[in-house]
Amino acid sequence: MTRVQRTGTVQADVPATPGQVWQVLTDVPRIGEWSHECLTAKWLDGADQAAVGARFRGSSKARFARWSRPCTITVLDTYRCFTYRTNGGIQRDATEWTFTLEPTDDGCRITQSYEIISLPRATEWVISKVLPEHIDRSQALREDLERLGTVAAGVPAAKPPAGDSPDERPSHTPN
Repeated sequence: MTRVQRTGTVQADVPATPGQVWQVLTDVPRIGEWSHECLTAKWLDGADQAAVGARFRGSSKARFARWSRPCTITVLDTYRCFTYRTNGGIQRDATEWTFTLEPTDDGCRITQSYEIISLPRATEWVISKVLPEHIDRSQALREDLERLGTVAAGVPAAKPPAGDSPDERPSHTPN
């Protein structure tokens, strides 16, 4: 059996600042503007902005397959790291998605990583047969980051809260 890649990391250097990318990335209803697969996302439980513990539902499509997953934001480190976890319900699949932003001379570097936390073997078999592009998603995810950067470059730069500029904060790696 061909196995679905359980972890992956891609990067793209984009011409948008970390603040611009952050504005688009954490405005989850905008995901359809840059994702190749997730078409829509809607806030759940009265949430209307990104916060740790906030939930949203993402709806995706690949070829003829459609699915949706509730997601919970688990890390929100302004202008640096955004992480959420999907919950597959009946299929009991779960994936953690992390985006980190680093300033560069020409904009920023976006790194996206994922880790499949849970994926039943039967579900994995179906995915590998029906959606073989999910076996290795590197190229599609890299293209998503490039689109995210293009969308973000068109967003006016927001003034960060005092002391919260990505240039003023020490660099660190999220846990």
